Amino acid sequence: MPIHDERHARLHLLLGDDGLENLKNATVMVLGLGGVGSACAEALARGGVGNLIILDRDTVEASNINRQLIAFTSTIGRVKAEVMAEKIHDINPAASVIAQQVFLTADNVPAVLDELPRPDYVLDCIDTVSQKLAVAHWCASNGIPLLSSMGAANRLDPTQLKFANLRKTTVCQLSKVMRLECNKRRIKGVEVLFSTEIPQRPGHGTTKAETLGSMSYMPPIMGMMIAGKVIRRLCGLEPMPRPPRLFRSREEALALECS
Repeated sequence: MPIHDERHARLHLLLGDDGLENLKNATVMVLGLGGVGSACAEALARGGVGNLIILDRDTVEASNINRQLIAFTSTIGRVKAEVMAEKIHDINPAASVIAQQVFLTADNVPAVLDELPRPDYVLDCIDTVSQKLAVAHWCASNGIPLLSSMGAANRLDPTQLKFANLRKTTVCQLSKVMRLECNKRRIKGVEVLFSTEIPQRPGHGTTKAETLGSMSYMPPIMGMMIAGKVIRRLCGLEPMPRPPRLFRSREEALALECS
């Protein structure tokens, strides 16, 4: 059996020809290649997704090594998108990968994403609210399914991770902020992966480095869960969701939410 068949032999047992073909032809955009995004992109590549668009602004730092699948002593200082692209091609040389080092902002999201091939799915693995909101708005405007990762920092228990509509989330502070801001922008129907765990409160500092701890397993598990959900949908094992939606008035949003 050729090596390219061997790569997906175990997948074929579960997905068959049609499922693998659907994944091979699918295009998935992963925004952010930190602990969640790097694990997500790797799982998609190993899972047979044939076309990946990966964006991240950063280079690898030593502090990333505890949780990011592209972070090693040998990759410190390298562009994350380039390291991830190499990793994907090492997994599947036939994969099509568009990798860019780009800083997404609330203002440039449409300009940057409009220039890229239209994805079948967008996976938001960013940790900044303004960027996440801009991505949600872009997906809603373009009718593209979106799955957004919420906060993993200061959490220890992966069994408390759940998929839900953003408006049905609890406990998670990032989800609360996103929910309020999406309501202001009249964005509805955003699906997220969030944690119901009450976060730890380490340290007494004020900076991100002093207050936001990360376990080695939590962000990668979130990335794997997101990839798994999307793979199941793309290959037809689960129905594809409706994309996020924009409402023209608060009255319309309220009426549809209550229906």
